[in-house]
Amino acid sequence: MTIKLYCFGESGNAYKAALALELSGLDWEPAFVDFFKGETRSPDFRATVNPMGEAPVMVDGDLRLTQSGAIQQYVTDKSGKFGGSGNDRYEVLRWVLWDNHKLSSQAGVTRFLMNFLPEDKRPAEVIGFLQGRLKAAYDVLNGHLAGRDWIVGDGITNADLSCCAYLYYPEPFGFDRADWPHIDAWLTRLSETPGWKHPYDLMPGNPSDRA
Repeated sequence: MTIKLYCFGESGNAYKAALALELSGLDWEPAFVDFFKGETRSPDFRATVNPMGEAPVMVDGDLRLTQSGAIQQYVTDKSGKFGGSGNDRYEVLRWVLWDNHKLSSQAGVTRFLMNFLPEDKRPAEVIGFLQGRLKAAYDVLNGHLAGRDWIVGDGITNADLSCCAYLYYPEPFGFDRADWPHIDAWLTRLSETPGWKHPYDLMPGNPSDRA
């Protein structure tokens, strides 16, 4: 049975799940969620897809999962990939939780405020505060990647697939790969992995669709 992932191209959190599915080799297909027209806030979406009003949502037969980290773990359990081995499993989980709290949560909001709100509604002080928090997160990740190919162990894990998610997007939100050479090299390595796709190529939905 084909796994269905409710997602949209602009969502880094959806990208985490979509990239895990794509690289795992599992049979899956995207189902477009029209976030920018309010689909996730609609009563129908909340009643039939996700009462939390969020994407991504994965459906595999009778199983429905939300939250990218839970979906990534399901992909790991089903495919045997990206989970790490032995005690590395806890290190992978540690980095997924760190990303969700310290990196993606800040990057997603900052990118939204800077690119998807009208210019006169972009809160400069909030953006500046978030960019300061992001700089600290980039510093942690960049330092950790010095001398390493991957965040945990000697291959791609959910730690990589989680932490990379917002860093491939072209919209400006205060992240310049040239400023963080170890992150830059890691992102290049990941994008050279067979089967890797950019979020706008992997999932439906692109800012140009609304231009």
